[in-house]
Amino acid sequence: MVRYYCTAGNGMESFLVEEVKKKLAARDVHQIPGKVLFSSSATIHRVCDLKAAERLFLLLKQDSPVGMSTHTSPAKTASVLRSRLLGDRRQWLRAVMTWSRLQGELAASRSAVTASTTHGVREKGRESERQSDEGKKCRQESRKRSHSFTAEESDEKRQRGREQIRRHALELEKDDDVKESEEVCATYSKKELEQNVESYSKNMKNMDDLGEDASLESVENVSFRINCKCSGSLSRCVGAQEVSKVMGVGLSKLLGWKADLKNPKLEISVFLSDDYSLLGIPLTRLPLANRSYIKSTGLRSTIAWAMASLAQIQPGFCIVDPMCGVGTILIEAANEHKAACFLGVDIDDGQLHKADENIAFAELQGRVHLLKASSKALPLPSASVDAVVCDLPFGRKFSTRVNMADNLPLILSEMERVLCVGGTLVVLLSPQLSCLLKKLLSHTHSGPKGSKEDESQTGIKNCLVSSSEQQISQIKSSSSQETLTISSLRHQTTLRVSLGAIDGLIHKYIKTPD
Repeated sequence: MVRYYCTAGNGMESFLVEEVKKKLAARDVHQIPGKVLFSSSATIHRVCDLKAAERLFLLLKQDSPVGMSTHTSPAKTASVLRSRLLGDRRQWLRAVMTWSRLQGELAASRSAVTASTTHGVREKGRESERQSDEGKKCRQESRKRSHSFTAEESDEKRQRGREQIRRHALELEKDDDVKESEEVCATYSKKELEQNVESYSKNMKNMDDLGEDASLESVENVSFRINCKCSGSLSRCVGAQEVSKVMGVGLSKLLGWKADLKNPKLEISVFLSDDYSLLGIPLTRLPLANRSYIKSTGLRSTIAWAMASLAQIQPGFCIVDPMCGVGTILIEAANEHKAACFLGVDIDDGQLHKADENIAFAELQGRVHLLKASSKALPLPSASVDAVVCDLPFGRKFSTRVNMADNLPLILSEMERVLCVGGTLVVLLSPQLSCLLKKLLSHTHSGPKGSKEDESQTGIKNCLVSSSEQQISQIKSSSSQETLTISSLRHQTTLRVSLGAIDGLIHKYIKTPD
């Protein structure tokens, strides 16, 4: 059982908690702002496959916040940091041994993938070689039979023979390229696999055969770097640079390690806030949020995955994204749900081209399809899809020339129309569009009861809206249109998530019978 923690964007913690419980059977799951701590015996490969996480760390230490005031002397500050953060020497050595073992497993997993790819290239080369041999035999038999042909037949046969020879010559050139690449890949993967397995075996042998003391002594001469982040009122008492210096000097004395800011073997992350102290070692060089199967990025992959999870996709479902952009939501959903089909719709040729490239790059051509059409007039039958998942463009990066406030009622009406009864609608909106959506639904569902309307108006006032008077008047005029066309949408949940510089709100609705 290994203790990990993952960082997550604001609002994504609950998704990550559910994911580690479901996929990893995690225990002792603990959520703090921006992070989720858990224990799991799952393989590191499965842990690295988490979709809601940003970064993955091996947990070194979790403790209460470091108490300090602005009047604390530098010497006292250094003493407090050393006593609270450094701890026991053997604890550090055990953690680094675990980190080394996990790195060996990751390297062995990568080597296995490389070896599998090389095997596929080798089989393809052998098949090409067999085809080449068969071609040579055909040419030899053709030459033997050529003496019995008439002059006219011989000329015709020679012409066909020349064409066949040219084709086989091209095949032989391709075979040579395949064989050369196969030899390079085979040599590289074999050496890498042997090195990784040997390193991993030595670590395990030290732990199992030589005993704990010997294994701890094997983790020496480690180069390291401290990466510190201080937040809250604590950041006014002590800076990240000061914490890094105290930690660096302390670890060098405690363990004999050498600080290396440029190319360290080990990076140690320190998070200090008014609520907790957290130390960990990153387990991957790149964030888990960087998807290897997406070529052109759009909406952040973690948010796209969270939206797809809210749709509660089941085998056989048909899912539509009426403003698919580069297809991030569709790709995340298709990778997670193998037995469903997906359709992306967009009016922009450039976005559809990037989406098509992404789908091909992710090898999902058979299950994700694209269609050029307007989200205001979807060419789909009524009640024909099981879920609609959509990120309506907004913000400086993804906004369009179309005024979304004016078109939101019609777009929502089309989404509701194509949804079957019991179907799920999941949309990501800006705070402004979110307030407009609440107002549209409040007018639809309020009726003679004023309490619901008052409650809705209170929710609108609490939204973070920064609009001009003109934008507010547009929202008011738009809310009076098409109100009855979304009357069957029943609100389930609203979640605020961070998109970087701005926040977005994910709304989930279920279509009920009229």
